[in-house]
Amino acid sequence: MQPLPIRFAVIFLFLFCAANASAGTAIVGTAGSRLQAESYGAFNEPWAMTFLSAEKLLVTEKTGRLLLVNLDDRTTVPVRGVPEVAYGGQGGLGDIILHPDYQENHLIYLSYAEQDASGKRGAVVIRVTLNQASAEPQLENSEVIWTQIPKVSGSGHYSHRFAFSPDGYLFITSGDRKKQSPAQSFTQDLGKVIRLHPDGSVPADNPFQDRGERAKTFWSLGHRNLLGIDFDREGNLWTHEMGPRDGDEFNRTVAGDNYGWPLVSWGDQYSGIPIPDHDTRPEFHAPEVYWVPTIAPSGLVIYDGDMFPEWHDNAFIGGLRSRSLIRVRIDGEQASEVERFAMGKRIREVEQGPQGALWVLEDKENGRLLRLVHE
Repeated sequence: MQPLPIRFAVIFLFLFCAANASAGTAIVGTAGSRLQAESYGAFNEPWAMTFLSAEKLLVTEKTGRLLLVNLDDRTTVPVRGVPEVAYGGQGGLGDIILHPDYQENHLIYLSYAEQDASGKRGAVVIRVTLNQASAEPQLENSEVIWTQIPKVSGSGHYSHRFAFSPDGYLFITSGDRKKQSPAQSFTQDLGKVIRLHPDGSVPADNPFQDRGERAKTFWSLGHRNLLGIDFDREGNLWTHEMGPRDGDEFNRTVAGDNYGWPLVSWGDQYSGIPIPDHDTRPEFHAPEVYWVPTIAPSGLVIYDGDMFPEWHDNAFIGGLRSRSLIRVRIDGEQASEVERFAMGKRIREVEQGPQGALWVLEDKENGRLLRLVHE
């Protein structure tokens, strides 16, 4: 049999690869669940996403770009008007969500790291209007509604994830910025979960009304680096945070509770110095789930869609170090890991999309946007 001419071999290889790409990649979980992953393009250090409709979503890149993605033809268009970000380390452009009444007011919320004249950095949350009327979508009427105080040196542990509660409050995660002890301070935002009205004003029923003006914004304290936040169908708030050396946590995050960092942890300092375990200090809220060794969690969605009804009230968490998608079952006030999907890449973000599909963003350069459905 004569070998194929080179041009026909190249065409055959292209068609073979295209067919396999469109078919997607099968992923089997540790409990036997089977998913099909289909790629919708790649991005440069993607960090977060939010769906505008069944056909369009927005993706943030840590370097400072915001992209409007058309899922029908898989094209992307840069969005103008993004503020300058302090890119570097864990800092840059961060989370993005829609106002609950987005279809009427077109408001979206963005977080990012900014730097002051002295070189110190902190997180900022803005709300802006998205104008899609022209060929070049534009952010307009930007308004700062929260600033992480104080700004400090370094470029780690901003956290700056956020979510709206079912009753319309804005919750923001504020990391400890690798400074540790401020997580127990009532005069600094660091190491806290923040609760605000959508316009940035402070609710009068926040739990720490008698601990100073800054503390009036706090919902909970004693956190490290919270990179996931969502509400379950009962209205309970859940967050996860990276531990130091191991000891990542998944927490039911209750008004007024103290989660113990840096006084207790199921992990130890990177230097090897031990930290007292949670069971030595019962006054602190211990995690409902913790991981040793680390999974390095990032991104969180609590599922309630139609595609996987058997997974209602399950949390899906992206794993950076573990290169996985972790499924956690929530049962009232309790939770437990029940399955892990090996993704082969660091997973930065997880969302529930149209028709109940799961969507994930891989981390780093050429991080893919993947749609996960039944195999």
